[in-house]
Amino acid sequence: MRMLEVKNLSVRYGTLEIVKGVSFSVEKGEWLMIAGPNGAGKSTVVSAVAQSVESTGDVLFCGKNVRNYKPQELARHIGVLEQNHAVNYAFSVREVVGLGRYAYSSGIFAGKSDADDDAVEQALALTGLENLADKSVLKLSGGELQRVFLAQIFAQDPDLLILDEPTNHLDLVYQKQVFSLIEEWRKKPGRAVISVVHDLSLALAYGSSAVLMDRGEAIACGPVREVLSPQRLASAYGMDVKEWMQGLLKQWETM
Repeated sequence: MRMLEVKNLSVRYGTLEIVKGVSFSVEKGEWLMIAGPNGAGKSTVVSAVAQSVESTGDVLFCGKNVRNYKPQELARHIGVLEQNHAVNYAFSVREVVGLGRYAYSSGIFAGKSDADDDAVEQALALTGLENLADKSVLKLSGGELQRVFLAQIFAQDPDLLILDEPTNHLDLVYQKQVFSLIEEWRKKPGRAVISVVHDLSLALAYGSSAVLMDRGEAIACGPVREVLSPQRLASAYGMDVKEWMQGLLKQWETM
């Protein structure tokens, strides 16, 4: 059984159809990259899959429509990392990471279990945040803060991780760290990842499959190197993407 099936997904804002009948699937072990030019509907697709925006069509997780899951139950299976994070309170890194365990809480006043503590500590270790665990999140850099929210999702321990441009606005060193962390997390059996990506080089380097979107439609789905072929990218972006990227790479050959 496929982990996730998206069937004829559509999203409207008033009379404007942002996403138009998109369908794709994700198997266990896959890292699916969703790529395409600005305004293609990439982020809207993952928001609809995560039930953050209203949509028509069906999203099935392990054969069951996600609309039929209770929110807490769904959170045990699907974790979502947004592009931006609003941090207004001086919580410690450990406290923010610990919020990822709400899906396993028996009630609002329930205390933490040993399993909760273990999951938080493992997430802190995986993301290299042990030395910052007691530091206020208000005092972190952008890259550190992104790792905190990634650790929160790791502590949540879902089967499917949905990421909306996880390295948006991050320096190169943090891009490398975040993608390497996600790749390491994905290695555990029974897990999969969906990412919206802007950087096509990262999509080719880490993705196993891809969806290429243009003007709200999925124009190609399948293995990442077939979907992100020079011909299909040229059609979606209106330019020779491969030639452009190779031209940029040549700048390093003269260094």
